[in-house]
Parts: sequence; structure tokens; C-alpha cells
Amino acid sequence: MRIIRCALAIAALVLAQISFARAAEQVDLLLALAMDVSRSMEQPKFLLQREGYAAAVTNPQVLKAIRSGPHQKIALCFIDWSGGGEQKLIIDWNVIDSAASAQRFGDLIIEAPRSFNDRTSIGGGITFAAAQIARAPFEAERQTIDVSGDGTNNAGRDVQIARDQVVAKGINVNGIAILTDIQYSRTPEHTNPPGGLEKYYRDNVVGGPGSFVMVAEDFSSFGRSMVKKLIAEIAVGPAGGRTASIGPHAPRP
Repeated sequence: MRIIRCALAIAALVLAQISFARAAEQVDLLLALAMDVSRSMEQPKFLLQREGYAAAVTNPQVLKAIRSGPHQKIALCFIDWSGGGEQKLIIDWNVIDSAASAQRFGDLIIEAPRSFNDRTSIGGGITFAAAQIARAPFEAERQTIDVSGDGTNNAGRDVQIARDQVVAKGINVNGIAILTDIQYSRTPEHTNPPGGLEKYYRDNVVGGPGSFVMVAEDFSSFGRSMVKKLIAEIAVGPAGGRTASIGPHAPRP
């Protein structure tokens, strides 16, 4: 009997620990940050992006938005992407629930070396980011992929197909389009498509209820635009719903 009682006690303890672990996995948002590191991202632009992401994650307004959620925490991962088959998880999933955890994540972004320097497969980046969300060790009602880039999809799988498949899984895709002055562009057909890069992102990249495109007028303004974008993605209203997104993009059928 003593053996049975001990076994039952151990089983109860294990179940309690499993239950606690599951409860700890709840966050308000799973957000995969996917950064374009293709060849059009010259080193100064690459560094400005890295610095912009790090500054945005640690921004007090972003932290305030995180605290507005019922769980007062989100989970982030960080991805480099370039050409077809060139995607890398730079920082695995981390819970952001304080200035300290945000600073640690921001420091990791700054310290991360560049992974690629090839063509631009936005579709590949979206698909890879969705796979990271699927394997995340946390649970959230809202799941979002945050894509930054300065040009059109020119390698790998079709970006619209990739976007639509991800949206069908309940994952939103938002974009930050970094504009390039056409007179300084080495590949104007890539960075300045007909109608502009913002329209290209709106038509081809973003999707899901309330999804949106944010514009960085240049690489120097990327950090400011990223702060606004993160707040729009993270913040919830008084009733626990999403705040109104900037530049809403209707969900695709």
C-alpha cells in the first residue's frame, strides 16, 4: 500500500507541475519579427534595421502596450530572411514582460551577426516565420508575423500563396515597407515597383483581420515607424480587444 500511495503522490505532483507549466505558457501575443537581410540591405541599412528593432522592443510606450493585455506579456522571436531557402531563427522565443526582459531581447538583436546577403524571398520568410509560431512553447489567442523589407519578392515561392496559406491558419501578417529614393536605388524595379512599395506590400504581403502596412520613409526613420507598428500590433482596448490598426487591410477570402 505504501508503494501505491507513493506512486499516487508522485503522479499528483507531476500532474500539478504539468498544469502549472501549461498555465505559464499563456501570453497575449506570439509575434515573429522577420527582418529582410537581402543584398539591397547594404551594411549601414542593415545596422539601422537592427538598431531600430532593438530600440522599438525596449521603448517605454511598447512596454506600456504589453502591460495593457490580460496576461501583461507577449512572446517574441527574431528571424533573418533573404533568398529562397535562406531563413534563420536568430533569437528563439522569449517572453517579454518587463523592461529587463525587453532589454535582454534588444541586446541579442544588436549582437546578432548577419545571416545572409542574397535575393529577396518574402514568401520564404513568411513560411519560415509561420513554422516558428507553430513550434512556439507558449500559447496565445493572437499570432502575428511582422515583415520588414525594402523591395519586392524576387526569389523563392510566390508571396501571395505563402501569405494566404498563413492567414488561413489564423496568423496575421503585417508589414513595414522601407522606402528607397529611386535616384539612389541600384535596382529601382525591385525597390520602387509600380504604384510604390507600400501598395505592393498591401496587395501582396499583408493579410488577416486588421492587418496593415506601416511605412518608413527611409532607413533612418525605421525605428520610429517600428515603435508605432509594435504598439498597433500589441495593444488591446479596455474590453480586451485589439486596438484599431493603422491602415487596415481587409482579410483575404
